[in-house]
Order: sequence, then structure tokens, then C-alpha cells
Amino acid sequence: MRRPCSLIIVAVGGMALLGAAGCTSASTAGSATSSASAGAASAAVVEVDSAAAAMVPADIKAKGTITFVHDASYPPFEAFAADNKTIVGFDVDLANALAASLGLKADHVNAGFDTILAGISSKKYDVGMSAFSITPARAKTVDFVTYLDGGTGIAVKAGNPLKLTMDPAALCGHKIAAENGSIQGLDLLPAMSAHCVKDGKSAIASQMYPTQSAANLALTSGRADAVIADSVSLSVQAKASNGQFEVAPGPDYEPAPTGLALRKGSPLAEPLSVAMKALVADGTVNKLMEKWDIPATTLNTAIAGKVVK
Repeated sequence: MRRPCSLIIVAVGGMALLGAAGCTSASTAGSATSSASAGAASAAVVEVDSAAAAMVPADIKAKGTITFVHDASYPPFEAFAADNKTIVGFDVDLANALAASLGLKADHVNAGFDTILAGISSKKYDVGMSAFSITPARAKTVDFVTYLDGGTGIAVKAGNPLKLTMDPAALCGHKIAAENGSIQGLDLLPAMSAHCVKDGKSAIASQMYPTQSAANLALTSGRADAVIADSVSLSVQAKASNGQFEVAPGPDYEPAPTGLALRKGSPLAEPLSVAMKALVADGTVNKLMEKWDIPATTLNTAIAGKVVK
């Protein structure tokens, strides 16, 4: 039974998205729901890239679709539209463009973030596209095709009454929320907390939540002192919070490449790599970034399209 939800409509790139509040939608327990790709039209018409399309495996070509899986609680990368069914966002538009480059269509599926990589490895989905930071630990289980750079930011109550910053020393003894399966929850918070203890300070009280929306709600409801996540996503969500929270000032913490996740040895890695490089070169990626208000500085053309194994 679906619980009552408090909804925020996030306006990004001329679209209304169902954003950060108390609704976890269908992804909370890792269940998946399909969304028609036609509902998330790309900002540009993309033609078939003959070089990339020729590399598509025969079984995928015969199927005619690539299944992309997202956690639709992370605007502007992926979120539910106002109909609470259609998944839209930068990642969705880019997935559509990549599929079109390969002469295919994209099928979009929603799932809990911490279930996506396991679903990729088990061949449940073809590609995980949900603003995944590329880390050595993740690269042991999946391969990646890079597309952006992203760092961590911290969101705090409006006015930042606790004067928190992304400086790890400032977070000692505080209650910090993050999403299950995120590098912030898996890696950064435990490492920061260990440093606090080593320096004789109180440990960070990490709070893990099934979706980014739930982590944000912990902050606005007073259960957490701050929430950490990708800085771009936090910035968009803060703007949509009606003044409930804001991103604390300061540079991104430990920027890292973002990538599409594929099972180890996936034959889709090379064609997606070729298609990604072409979409960067012809300006399609830049157009989609403008549409979704993603800073141009997050596109690292030197590494976009690189296969990481």
C-alpha cells in the first residue's frame, strides 16, 4: 500500500519533476517499474552513428532496445515527471540519445539505487545510468563508460544554523544523512567519521535512507543535521525545497568521474563508448546539460566516453 507523500515539483529545463520530499515511489525496496521512453524526448534529434551501430551485439540488435535502469529520486539526473510514472532527466535524455545513435530505442526502468549494480551484474538490466561515481570498489564488479565529473556537496537547513561545511572536521558529532549505496554513505561518511575519532572528536552519526528524497526529508524534518550527495543534484533539489534547505558554500569534495555501469565484459561497452564520444563532439551532450541546468564544468571532454574496467 502506498503511503501518503509530500511532493515537491522541481522545475528543470522547462519540465516539472516529482522531486525531493517524503515519497519514495516504487524504488524503496528495489522493485522496478517501467516508463515509456517516449515521455522523455531528447533536446536534439540524433541520427544513427554507423560506426557505433555496427558494434552492437546481434542479440541486442534483434531485440531493438537497451534497458537502462535509474533511481528516479535524483533530479536533475532522473526523477518522476508530474504523472509519477514517466522517468525524465538528463540521464534519461542522454540514454535516449545513445540508444538512437546505435539504431535502437531505450527502455527506462526504475529501481532502488543500492540494487542497480547487482541487477546489472545478473543481466537483469543492460545499463545502469543513475549518476554513478566511478570508484575502484565499483569497478571490481561492473565496467563503466564515463560521461561527466561530479563531486560531493552538503545540504543544510536554511541559513545554516549549525555553520556546517564540507570540511570533514566540521561534521564530527553531527547526524548526516545519505542514500543507501551511494559513495557518500559507503565510503565518505565512514572515512570522515574514522578521522573524527582518531582526532579525539565525536564520531559522525551516519543515517542511511533508501532514496535521496528520504534523506532530504530527514534533514527538513530535523532528524538529520545535514545531507550529503552529488553537489549538482543537491543544488537542484535545494532550489526546489521552497527555502527549507540550501547547499553549504565551498568547493566540491573529492570530485570523481561519473559513468554508465555495465556488467563485466559487456559487449555494449565499446559501442556506447564510441557513441558517447560522438555525442560529446557534436554538442548533443552540451545541449542536454543546458536543458537540465547542469554546469558545463562537469563535462570533462578528455575522459568522456572512456571505458573503465
